[in-house]
Amino acid sequence: MATGADVGVDGAGGGHGGGRTITTRIPARLDRLPWSRWHWTVVIGLGTVWILDGLEVTVVGNIASRLSEPGSGLAISSSQVTGVAAALYVAGACTGALFWGRLTDRYGRKNLFMITLAVYLAATALTSISFAPWWFFTFRFLTGFGIGGEYAAINSAIDELIPAYYRGRVDLIINGSFWVGAVGGSLLSIVALNTDFLAKDVGWRLTFALGVVLGLVILLVRRNIPESPRWLLIHGREREAEEIVSSIEHRVEEEKGEPLPEPAGELVIHQRAGVTFREIARTVFHDYRRRAVLGFALFIGQAFLYNAITFGFGAILTKFFDVPTGDTGYYFVVIAVGNFLGPLLLGKLFDTVGRRVMISSTYLLSGLLLFITAWLFGQGVLTAGTLTACWCVVLFFASAGASSAYLTVSEIFPMETRAMSIAFFYALGTAAGGISGPLLFADLTGTGKVSDTVLAFQIGAGLMCAAGLVAAVCAVNAERRSLEDIATPLTAAPGGAAKAGA
Repeated sequence: MATGADVGVDGAGGGHGGGRTITTRIPARLDRLPWSRWHWTVVIGLGTVWILDGLEVTVVGNIASRLSEPGSGLAISSSQVTGVAAALYVAGACTGALFWGRLTDRYGRKNLFMITLAVYLAATALTSISFAPWWFFTFRFLTGFGIGGEYAAINSAIDELIPAYYRGRVDLIINGSFWVGAVGGSLLSIVALNTDFLAKDVGWRLTFALGVVLGLVILLVRRNIPESPRWLLIHGREREAEEIVSSIEHRVEEEKGEPLPEPAGELVIHQRAGVTFREIARTVFHDYRRRAVLGFALFIGQAFLYNAITFGFGAILTKFFDVPTGDTGYYFVVIAVGNFLGPLLLGKLFDTVGRRVMISSTYLLSGLLLFITAWLFGQGVLTAGTLTACWCVVLFFASAGASSAYLTVSEIFPMETRAMSIAFFYALGTAAGGISGPLLFADLTGTGKVSDTVLAFQIGAGLMCAAGLVAAVCAVNAERRSLEDIATPLTAAPGGAAKAGA
């Protein structure tokens, strides 16, 4: 096993980002690790926050009617909860992603994934004691602000800590776990809103309080997750990186009972304190413009397909199939389960069959299936149950595709721009899905006309198919490759971007 002598130093300088040139095998050492209990710690500590996001979004949508009732303890209307508060949550997520994303690249993954979770916890706790609309709105924005930062910090850390062989499936399952939270939020709301168990002004507050409890558990686990050794390397802290990687290797060897194989490949980098915003913008939108187009297409496509289905699903069921409003949550649970099963069952194929084939096929297949669903709906041959079944199949593939969008933008740009790239495309997709999507689809699904709802489905399906075609041309074959091989770090010395191996 390679240890202290693994990092070679050439040139003068010291401290944090002192301008030294070093040769290292640390990325290759991380990538050649077999799956272990330590990796499960990373997944649980970092990945489970998506469950909280799904819980948050679903709970707020489900408690909207309760909050507007007399005796809820909050003088607010249902439309304010699903309109103003939802828009502020989206705005907070977009703002938070960009704000925290920049800081994550500059000050480290661990610093930020601890801070952003703390912001989420504080904002959620304060939401639970809301006594006036302005208070509720303020802390919905700040909750989104924390969640948005989580996406940038967490995806960066996960990609840099998980071995290349497993990176695709792990990323997909983690991003897809949002829907586990959605299922939990739906079921939790049924219990919390039952006045036989909890008073009107107590149940909805406890749903937010539960989110705080889960977040605290995650925070405790995160304390044991180290800073990304890759980030430490380029910021002049190779001794810390070496200590962390050696510790991980020792734990894995003890667990497996055999020595690890030698790492393949090395990397030569010129350390520096930071990268300017101008360099990040030039790298993403000039040097990697083809990949930027891919990111745009993937996020816009999945945002509109999801809004075409999920934004008006309740109204469609009640208006066209006379499903009672109180029963739509059960249909949503079925849809959410289908969403999670997609990444769970298809995730491994993104590492074996490959990124290009799987990304393009999941996007194209989900788009084509939604076109078929739109046609069947227009023909009047569907029931509430069969329409939900169609949605479930569509979203089985769409969820894997949407999760791969986050995977894609987190691995196809250089390390120094990773968090900011994730933040930018996440903000783009969230804004399109949370602002443009509702404005468009609310008018179409709200008219009660079959033709308008068919058009909404067709728009979402068309954009998803278009993104699939872009992926077929532009997707990067990143499966089982080291991050440094996929996109050479900006700090790599000339001629020093050797393949780190997987």
